[in-house]
Parts: sequence; C-alpha cells; structure tokens
Amino acid sequence: KETRAYQEKLQEEINQDREDHGKKPIPPEKFDKEESKEIKESKTDPESGYYVKDERTKQFAYSFHAASDRNGFVLGTIVTPGNTHDSLILEPIVKQVIEKVGKPKAVAADAAYKTPAITKFLIENEMTPALPYTRPRTKEGFFRKYDYVYDEFYDCYLCPAGEILKYSTTTKEGYREYKSPKHVCAICPFLAQCTESKDHQKVVTRHIWQEYVEEADHLRHKQEVKEIYAKRKETIERVFADAKEKHGMRWTTLRGLKKLSMQAMLTFAALNLKKMANWTWRSPIMA
Repeated sequence: KETRAYQEKLQEEINQDREDHGKKPIPPEKFDKEESKEIKESKTDPESGYYVKDERTKQFAYSFHAASDRNGFVLGTIVTPGNTHDSLILEPIVKQVIEKVGKPKAVAADAAYKTPAITKFLIENEMTPALPYTRPRTKEGFFRKYDYVYDEFYDCYLCPAGEILKYSTTTKEGYREYKSPKHVCAICPFLAQCTESKDHQKVVTRHIWQEYVEEADHLRHKQEVKEIYAKRKETIERVFADAKEKHGMRWTTLRGLKKLSMQAMLTFAALNLKKMANWTWRSPIMA
C-alpha cells in the first residue's frame, strides 16, 4: 500500500516536471508496464526471497529490519523476503516507530538508505537524516559527477570544459537527462576523460528529488549529525551482532513470513529485556 502511494506521488511529480519543461506527460500505462524478468522461487518456502550477497553467497533467505533508539532498545521490526532492498523498508519502519513511541528528531542509517525518496521523506517530516559519505562510482580516469556543476537557476549542467549540458527529458524513473552538444564534444580535448559514447555525447542524470540528497550531504558536516551517525555502531549494529551471534538469528528453521516475524519480535523483545535487566542491576535509578 505504501509502495503504491510512493509510486503514485513520484509519477505525479515526474509528469509535472515534464510539463514544466514543455514535455508531454507519460501515460499511466507506461508507468505500470513492467519488464519481464526471471524470478527464482523456493518450492519449500515460496515466501522467502533469493538473496545474492556475492558470487559465493546465494541462497533463499529472509531479511530482518529493525530500528533502535540511542540506547540500543529495539523500537520496531519488519521481516521481508531476502530479495527486498533495504531502502524500501525505512519509511514503513519509521512510521511504525512514530505510531508506537513518537517521532524521532533524527534517523541514522547506512549508505543503502541514502536515496532521493528516503531523504525527501525524512526532511519533509522534520527528521534529520544522518547518512554517510558515498564515494562517486565513476570509472577510473574519468571525470566525477561533481566535476559537472549544476546551475539551478538555468536548470543546466556545466562540464569541466565550460560547455552547457541542456535539459533533454525526464524519464519514468524520475531522472532528468542533461545532454552535451555532440559537435562540440567531438573535438574537445577532455573527451577521453568525459565519455566513451560512440556519438561523443555526455549525458548527466539528476533525480527530481536530488536536492534532498544534497541537503542530507550538507547536514552530514554538522558536528551534531556526525555524533548521531557515530552512534550507529554502538546501537543498531550491536543489536544485529548480538541477535546473530547470541540469539540464533543468523539461520532459521522456520518457514513463512508469519513465523519469521514472530521469531523477530520474540528475539528483539528478549534483547530489550536483557538490556533492561542489566540497567536495573547496575543502577536501579536508570531503570
């Protein structure tokens, strides 16, 4: 339900962006059209998902997602098939936490959650995103994306050679495309560092919600946000380490989302009770 609402909102803003640029809106049927792809399904546990970590780690599995407070108490958990991307679960789990204990002032998460949709959700709901630096994924020897400067006023990019990359279109995935002039790039001395395109045209993409990611990057440099992010390794990372090593969460003998969800709830409840017992033993006043 939430995924559908997100898709509808994104589609609405994509078409608005296209109209603002003088382009025709994308018909609903084109948004709904899905490319056919092969999905592996377990015969013994159809609700599990095929999880691929690397070349050697491929298996049917479930993913346990959890949120904790600054003291490491688990506030919410959701179980999904192993092939569900982490970034799709942040909004539902944060809403679960808000419903149960109230809205957090900040949310710290790893690089997998640094997406336009998540940063938009957090900032619009007045929660500070505490997210890490992510390295550019550009091929070695080529200009990085930050070498192409975005001009917000004129809605264009400037390349390292000073040429303008003009807006071309907005894709159904929500990315604006900015393209360079082919005839100029063909004789540019920086061509080999810019693109391997056969037609000598550089294309730079920018998500329609990219400004929220940029704001999260800006907030990352604040001392308060640095301290919040540093807490991750002491809280939620510790929770998962204890759950896997001490409470059998690395493997399961159960099948089905319902049973796995029960296991997650009981495991995290046990972790919370152990922490509370330790607090009471060390200092009754703290408890």
